[in-house]
Amino acid sequence: MGLGAGLPAVKRRSLIRTTVAIAVAAGLTLSGACGGDSEGGGGDDSLTVGVLLPGGGASRFGQFDRPLIEKKLKQLCPDCPAATVGATAESAIQRQQLEAMITRGVDVLILAAVDPQRLRPSVEAAHQAGIPVVAYDRLAQGPISGYVTFDGAEVGRLQGEALLKAMGSKAQGGQIVMMNGATTDPNADWFKRGSLSVLEGKVKIGKSYDTVGWRPENAFGNMNGAIAALGANNIDGVLAANDSLAGAVISALNAAEVRPLPPITGQDADLAAVRRIVSGDQSMTVYKPFKPAADAAVEMAVALGRGETVESIATGTVDNATTKDIPAVLLPSVSVTVGNIEDTLIKDGLYTVDQICTPKLRSACDKAGLTP
Repeated sequence: MGLGAGLPAVKRRSLIRTTVAIAVAAGLTLSGACGGDSEGGGGDDSLTVGVLLPGGGASRFGQFDRPLIEKKLKQLCPDCPAATVGATAESAIQRQQLEAMITRGVDVLILAAVDPQRLRPSVEAAHQAGIPVVAYDRLAQGPISGYVTFDGAEVGRLQGEALLKAMGSKAQGGQIVMMNGATTDPNADWFKRGSLSVLEGKVKIGKSYDTVGWRPENAFGNMNGAIAALGANNIDGVLAANDSLAGAVISALNAAEVRPLPPITGQDADLAAVRRIVSGDQSMTVYKPFKPAADAAVEMAVALGRGETVESIATGTVDNATTKDIPAVLLPSVSVTVGNIEDTLIKDGLYTVDQICTPKLRSACDKAGLTP
């Protein structure tokens, strides 16, 4: 019989976690869990949740996802301890954080992986420890138990369609630069394929870059290279995969004194990007309503931590390299331009007019109809 056979599900997982945590802490290879007599930390009310995010502070994950996840956990499990959160843009550090949570013996993990492939051994270790993993935003590799994200193909299509519209007459035969995300992030390829489904056959892709680490400084260097190769006045649009990359693209174009700026896309509805949209420097962003995603991830995590199924939460299934038919929630996104900021971001409470409309932008906000 397996380890802990006959024990209730929660206590059996706790026993497995205790055994595997000892092995992880000792640096042992996990060939099978055996031995140990701990029954772990009680019932469902002591459910411990670990949250691993690929950024904190001013990032989208720090500003929006983390507080929403924490708030939803408090609603669903008011007697549970606060989530243990690790935030970093470095895959090696995130792996250390994940393994520390295994050692600590959390009941369930919500993981937005910096590098899904590099995190795979740690996800496998969590599985062996009886800790379910809910992949959040990015499809993790390994035996995950649930997945919550936004439809990446739709994100790319929204960006491509908005770019073509903003390019006007140059949408047929014009030349663009594609500033894609990191190849280590499976979402980046998803976005890219979605945008290409709209752009191919209509515009010339003069340069296309995969931005290492999603880092703005790398996008800045790549955009400088594109300007040098194509000519400052021969770029009719830029498909930037997110708002951080869009900001770097705009900085490079400004440094090259390109006027007027070509249309530039984005994603994540960062406050700085929304202000650039108001000022006319950025054409659009893709708003992904973070609350439904955070809510679904916490609902999955709490259910899994209590030994319940998540089929009633999932809206479909996805596959990764190791696991088939992973219960998944794929959510829709919204294209935001200067004309619908009020009906999207402000209406949803993401920002207030006062947050967006700095004194420098007051005239542009008035023109856009953004009044307190």
